[in-house]
Amino acid sequence: MTDSTAARPLEMDKAYEHRLVEQRLYEWWERNGLFAPRDDAPRPPFVISIPPPNVTGELHLGHAMFVAIEDLLIRWRRMQGYQTLWVPGTDHAGIATQTQVEKLLEREGTSRQAVGREEFLRRTWEWKEKYGGEITRQLRRLGASCDWSRERFTLDPGLSRAVHTAFKRLYDDGLIYRGTYLVNWSPKLQTAVSDLEVEYEERNVSIWYVRYPVRTADWAGPTAPWGSGQWAAGATEFITVATTRPETILGDTAVAVAPGDPRYAHLVGKEAILPALARPLPIIADEYVDPEFGSGAVKITPAHDKNDYEIGKRHHLPMINILNPDATINEAGGPYVGLDRFECRKAILADLEREGLLVKTEPHKMNVGISQRGGEIIEPLLSEQWFVRTRPLADLAIAAVRDGRVRIVPERFEKVYFHWLENIEDWCISRQLWWGHRIPVWYMPDGSIVVPGPDEPPPAEGVQDPDVLDTWFSSGLWPFSTLGWPDETDDYRRFYPTSVMETGYDILFFWVARMMMMGCYFTGQPPFHTVYLHGLVRDEHGRKMSKSFGNVVNPLDIIEQYGADALRYTLVTSGTPGQDVNLNPQRIESARNFANKIWNITRFVISKLGNLPRTESSKVTAESLQTAGYTLADRWILSRYAHLVAEVDRLMEGYNFGEAGRQIHDFLWGEFADWYVEIAKVQLEGDEQRNELTRRVLFTVLDGSLRLLHPFMPFVTEEVWQYLTEAYQRPDPEPATPFAGLGLRTISYATYPEPAPLVAMRDEAAEADWSLVQSLIVAIRNVRSEYKVEPAKLVAATVVAGDRVDLLQAQAALISRLARVAAGDLVIVSELAERPRQAASIVIGSVECFLPLAGMIDLAAEQARLQKELAQAEADVARRTARLNNESFISKAPPHVVQREREGLEAAQAALARLRERLAELA
Repeated sequence: MTDSTAARPLEMDKAYEHRLVEQRLYEWWERNGLFAPRDDAPRPPFVISIPPPNVTGELHLGHAMFVAIEDLLIRWRRMQGYQTLWVPGTDHAGIATQTQVEKLLEREGTSRQAVGREEFLRRTWEWKEKYGGEITRQLRRLGASCDWSRERFTLDPGLSRAVHTAFKRLYDDGLIYRGTYLVNWSPKLQTAVSDLEVEYEERNVSIWYVRYPVRTADWAGPTAPWGSGQWAAGATEFITVATTRPETILGDTAVAVAPGDPRYAHLVGKEAILPALARPLPIIADEYVDPEFGSGAVKITPAHDKNDYEIGKRHHLPMINILNPDATINEAGGPYVGLDRFECRKAILADLEREGLLVKTEPHKMNVGISQRGGEIIEPLLSEQWFVRTRPLADLAIAAVRDGRVRIVPERFEKVYFHWLENIEDWCISRQLWWGHRIPVWYMPDGSIVVPGPDEPPPAEGVQDPDVLDTWFSSGLWPFSTLGWPDETDDYRRFYPTSVMETGYDILFFWVARMMMMGCYFTGQPPFHTVYLHGLVRDEHGRKMSKSFGNVVNPLDIIEQYGADALRYTLVTSGTPGQDVNLNPQRIESARNFANKIWNITRFVISKLGNLPRTESSKVTAESLQTAGYTLADRWILSRYAHLVAEVDRLMEGYNFGEAGRQIHDFLWGEFADWYVEIAKVQLEGDEQRNELTRRVLFTVLDGSLRLLHPFMPFVTEEVWQYLTEAYQRPDPEPATPFAGLGLRTISYATYPEPAPLVAMRDEAAEADWSLVQSLIVAIRNVRSEYKVEPAKLVAATVVAGDRVDLLQAQAALISRLARVAAGDLVIVSELAERPRQAASIVIGSVECFLPLAGMIDLAAEQARLQKELAQAEADVARRTARLNNESFISKAPPHVVQREREGLEAAQAALARLRERLAELA
């Protein structure tokens, strides 16, 4: 025996228990190296780089989603014979991780600044070791078949070398520069953040109208101190501006109006006097100003507003920063220095009112930028930072999709991708953090800058830049840095470019576009040929999962209750590419029930296989199907199985995994279990030859179906396949077994069913014939149900089959057993002289079936019951008809109530018609 039998019963338990299976199987897979790419694989490499989870705590359902889809892809391609490699790893997540460690220090009564950079980084590495390991443990619980021997972390030495190399090359090529520009500033984190890390919320705010005095011949400026109430005494002309951020008045360097606005044309070229600071401000004209908004005049604060920054550049205005890194007012703020920005707002509004300069306040709605990580309002801030010139990189990324080298699934996201890259701005890559890749720049005593290469020593007299790089800079190198780039390693030569990048559509810009830009620029090739985008996981009501809603679900809790297979199958089959998934607990429970169904089907099949060898040689082939005496039902299920294989192949190649999974489910449960297994019970009562052929069909279809399902539900399929094939009892594999090199049998390397060898099994005639038999059985069952015939009771039936008489007579035994018709009372004839009286009739195309009611029910009692129901139905119809004929009701009732009454009448009339038909049958 192999070690796969550790703690495994020799016979299947009566029920499937995922808690006893999943961890044991995963440890067996990993211990035996099943996840490493095989050197002897017959097909080329198929590679996925995992979207590296942040080392900030537990996984969430978004992680479970990408694991379900990516593991499906990897297991599918592995079974198809590709050299599959799924590279695992985690991301240092600069801002997110630093925030968590700072919170930890705060709970300890200290801070990052108090402990110093070296100690802070030591504590952060401790955090990473704890939570990084927890995350990989959770990925294993989900069944991720990653090659853990190649696990990477974005701060590993090799990846740090790649980051240093990339920075050096971009700098030498003139694509990295340092400059002072307006950035998104997070006061809480005290760092710049990218546009993509700012979320916008519509909020109810205020818009304040403030009068600025205009310098005139008889008023040159204030003579009284600010706050005295007399600051603007003597001013005779004012210009009113509107603002939503009064505190930024302190940084104003101009007032702008629309060119040609008749209200202000005489003021253009003059100066306004800035309240509080008495700074003279030029009054300028600029096309940006909307004369219809507010007062038609706007204050210009180039250092604290994106649009004002552009106006400032056009008019060569001074740019005055009024904020410290923590968003308190700096020395440029005059009397407000040291105040928090929002305290300053209150103070300056009070002073403006005291001075008679606050005209009015109006409610206003606007989108407010929120720091994705810090949670506070973002402050546009003029700051000296490092930037990447993105235009040359973006053009390469655009070309790779336009010329078809890279495909985006679903295709509609191509437009979004192009729009963003075509309008991209330079990328601010410096962050004022301590955790991350420190910028490899040294400032020399003579004022020069040195950027050494990764293999060069840093200059002895220089001081390194204190900032670190944006996390997405290192993440953008992930598909090739994890394989050894910039060195020509064996893995880089063998596995790059990778194959598919699967991730959420919400990070198309954050990550996918950056990988495309970096990959095309540094390697000369796109980093993957396909981008597959999945949607967000929402709750069953379609709401985003958040702590505020109280609807956050821990995937490990679901796994504990229902199993990893159930969660994975639900996530994959609950939506389509690019669409959000509403996670319905009932669907998870149904998926768990599906796993149980698979277990029970396999138990039954194994119990009936007898001494049939559990090998490839026992399977039905297209050739043997033509020569041996297989029944109509055999040929039908084999044809349906061949059809399923073709459909699954088409859907999987088209990245429609959800529909593929649903079709496998419907076949296994609805056709194989509900029909063929029941048929097999009848056929196995025949002679030995008949028994063997049925066993071959059972084995062939179940084995193939389990292989189809394995990428979706790896644990239950591996477990039952081991029992089905007796793999755990046969340590010496057959020479044809694909995984013979390891001396193990596992469904992980069993050949995935392919359509071509099964084409000859497709039998449209058999499917059409069986469809008639099946429809007849279902119809008889429905009549039994309608008349509430006890399940154990056998009934009589007369079938008038016309030219299908031979077909139905040949299937009489199955019809009798499956429809619960007494064998001696099943009459199948081509035609009938007289229609039976007091019989329920069924019409299926040209075939008609009569079920004598006397043998099924007490006719007198049934007539009495139906007469009573008929009277009630007639009364219901009369009541609803009268109500709808009442003009008062029609005119006064709400439209939806009237429509509901009309629909109720239609349903009542239909029920009345059915009851009259029943009574006519009994008459």
